[in-house]
Amino acid sequence: MPSVLIFIWLRNRQKDHILYRKKCTYSFVSGLVSVLPIILLSAILYILIRVLNAVLLKDINVLVYQAIYKFIVLAFAEEIIKYFAFRFVLKRNPYAYSWADIVAFMVIIGTGFGLIEDIPYAIGASPIIMLVRGFTSGHIGYGFIMGWFYGKRLHTGKKRYGAIAILLPWLIHGLYDFSLTPELLEVNDNLAIIGVSLALLDIVLLILMIRFFIRAKKQERYTMPLPTFEQAQHEEPTL
Repeated sequence: MPSVLIFIWLRNRQKDHILYRKKCTYSFVSGLVSVLPIILLSAILYILIRVLNAVLLKDINVLVYQAIYKFIVLAFAEEIIKYFAFRFVLKRNPYAYSWADIVAFMVIIGTGFGLIEDIPYAIGASPIIMLVRGFTSGHIGYGFIMGWFYGKRLHTGKKRYGAIAILLPWLIHGLYDFSLTPELLEVNDNLAIIGVSLALLDIVLLILMIRFFIRAKKQERYTMPLPTFEQAQHEEPTL
């Protein structure tokens, strides 16, 4: 429910802008569909890591293996596919996007993907647990970070913000997944604070996202067309 409400809220922030509303709907569908290439890429990366583990990394520590698996197979696959879905949305029938528009599109993509990802967790779960997951949806927060920094990259013309738009969500996502690893908690139960802290971070990012769109109504730099979009839309950030 929180994710659906966020989508409706963002789509209605410009009720008279038909192209914007269509783009929001397209972003939502892109988020839902992005699950398919993510599954494919995750499977490929999983096989590669298993081969490397069998051939070159036979004696690798289980925690190191879990870190590689969580950061590469899970977090990297999801964030990079969502990023390319985001770029595809921006290129399709472009108009003069604003910084706030770009953030909205990426948040909505994360919302769509998060809804699909939550389906397995919803089976047999209580409404309270699902409500908590809704308000601590990492993909909404990761989408906000990615959209904000990518918008800043276009606003300033500095490529480093494009790199941050990918790297920061990936690192936070990977750390969150790794913090839930049973082997890590076996080392020390107190390490569970990492996962709890990152869940709280999701709530903070949700609040910052809401605050951003409220402030965007009053600050022209967030609502004015990005003059660098046409030059930057075909460039990849330097990683």
